[in-house]
Amino acid sequence: MNEKTFLHKGALWMGSLALAAGLALTGCGPSPDDGKQVWKFALEETEGGVQWAYAEKFKELVEERHDDVEVKIYPYGTLGSSQDITQQIQNNTVQFAFASAGHVGSTIPEAQVFSLHFLFSQDDEVNRSIFTDNETVYGELGEAYNEKGLELLSIVPEGWMVWSSNKKIEQPEDFDGVKFRVMPSKLLLATYEAYGASPQGMAYSEVYGGLERGQIDAQVQPMFAMRDMSFHEVQDYMIEAKNAQFVATVISSPSFLDSLPEDMRESVNEVTEELGPYIYEEQQKLNEEAAEEIRADGGTEFVRLTEEQVAAFAERNESVYDQFVEMAGPRGEKILEAIQDAVAEGDAE
Repeated sequence: MNEKTFLHKGALWMGSLALAAGLALTGCGPSPDDGKQVWKFALEETEGGVQWAYAEKFKELVEERHDDVEVKIYPYGTLGSSQDITQQIQNNTVQFAFASAGHVGSTIPEAQVFSLHFLFSQDDEVNRSIFTDNETVYGELGEAYNEKGLELLSIVPEGWMVWSSNKKIEQPEDFDGVKFRVMPSKLLLATYEAYGASPQGMAYSEVYGGLERGQIDAQVQPMFAMRDMSFHEVQDYMIEAKNAQFVATVISSPSFLDSLPEDMRESVNEVTEELGPYIYEEQQKLNEEAAEEIRADGGTEFVRLTEEQVAAFAERNESVYDQFVEMAGPRGEKILEAIQDAVAEGDAE
């Protein structure tokens, strides 16, 4: 790995961990310089992606409303791992954060509904309303988050997931023997086992090196993350199956929100509501731009699966839905049915 690549992939994450403990101990409070209240917003991704765009707009809108609040954004690794960030939210040392479904699903199994493949519509306009204002999804999932000391503020889609691989994958049999990196999610492990792959957990910061060294053969991300982490440099194929979207949730602490004055609590609700439509458009733009840049590099072949090929993967995946219901219980099943009903109604219009 050359010096430029190393700095891009690992220096931020590794170097900043030394600061994490000190930063994590300083919660919301007045700044010694200007007396402003500081709200920390922690991301699971590096600067420049969908989460960064969301957090920057959140900062802009909050600070427009409140002169006495400063929102500080911390990219991936600056405050530790995803697990560290969630714990800091629960401890009120971080005020806002992203928690992806694959990560938070280990403690909130209902959230793993967003990891199910071939659940959402191929029509993005149908999916938009599910992510922004489906009452059942937000209500039931919000209860599950509250039980773990978290407040669900928003569900944020970051774009269709794309498989990257050094082997062309067009049918489930092509996954045989492929060492496939997944997030630490039982449901994702089950999904790729159903396809015939050999799924392996690996930290996001280690994926580039794992691909380069041959520890893993393939992985999956939205297109913007492929570009930002330069995974296309060490992968021959990008396979588009529209099998799933990468979904993250914006979280806070109920006790932190309860401690805010009424006008600030209202502002948080207003801003997150306003950001729903904004980030949906923004993620589409970021992913389209990333795909164009990767194509322009010319070293990666794009493969778009046909309807027949997609159907073969979907058939292999049917048993995973039963596993989700078993893991997530009646509440998870209710969320799943609400999404399925919304997709069916939207596609029928």
